[in-house]
Amino acid sequence: MRTHTGEKPFLCSHCDKAFSRNDYLKRHLRIHTGEKPYQCSICDQICLSNSSLTIQIRTHTWEKPFLCSFCGKAFSRNDELKSNMRIHSGTKPYQCTDCDKTFSRNYYLISHLPTHTGEKPYQCTQCGKTFSENSNLRSHLRTHAGQKPYKCHHCNMAFSHNSDLKKHLRTHTGEKPYICNKCEKAFPQNGQLKTHLKTHTGEKPYKCSHCDKAFTRNDELKKHTRIHTGERPYLCSLCGKAFSASSLLKYHLKTHTGEKPYQCSQCDKAFSVNASLKKHREYT
Repeated sequence: MRTHTGEKPFLCSHCDKAFSRNDYLKRHLRIHTGEKPYQCSICDQICLSNSSLTIQIRTHTWEKPFLCSFCGKAFSRNDELKSNMRIHSGTKPYQCTDCDKTFSRNYYLISHLPTHTGEKPYQCTQCGKTFSENSNLRSHLRTHAGQKPYKCHHCNMAFSHNSDLKKHLRTHTGEKPYICNKCEKAFPQNGQLKTHLKTHTGEKPYKCSHCDKAFTRNDELKKHTRIHTGERPYLCSLCGKAFSASSLLKYHLKTHTGEKPYQCSQCDKAFSVNASLKKHREYT
């Protein structure tokens, strides 16, 4: 009956929360006492509630009883299914009070909030780098440990972050989900789209500190800066010759292999670099 009346007679003595049932209060009290009476028989991890134990056991058994009726994807937890359903329905009930952004999960909202406060409470003990989310810190720690758990099923490449694997998979599938609203050109990564948009606006935020040149991309600035510094970080493993750009090293390697992939369509001549083929066409 209390579900209809809204009555909550069971009060927590540690905080101001109230509950309609005594067993709900008992479960809540464990948050304050730190009591975790449920132990996993497979890995010995202890859990706050019986439902948490059930979820923990599913990480070992891979059981996923909650099935999405839209896409067929299965989940080990009901709340994960609900979050997935919101992707299909477009529902985003969690709104940020500082901006107009909305989110499908409360967790995404909590993760978003530090973008307003600038708070980065999670610090790497190895290099001191700080993060706004614990998940980002965990991912970062893999770069120190050399862990690459995310493996590509098309080739033998592996990655520290799942997001990097997703980007890489597009090189196999050819998927380009990021589309320019000015010219409809498509890109496999959002960063590439952002860079491309600057070609429409003419924006060149990366300025050279040695001369008055400016660039749309940071990697272009780095490449240009080497003209001033004389830095040549790309070294040929066969002859020791050094280059300022990786593309120049690639061209150079063909002089060792004899590879000439650029074939003239008018005659039987072939070239190791495309620029040589273009020059050849101009004079024939």
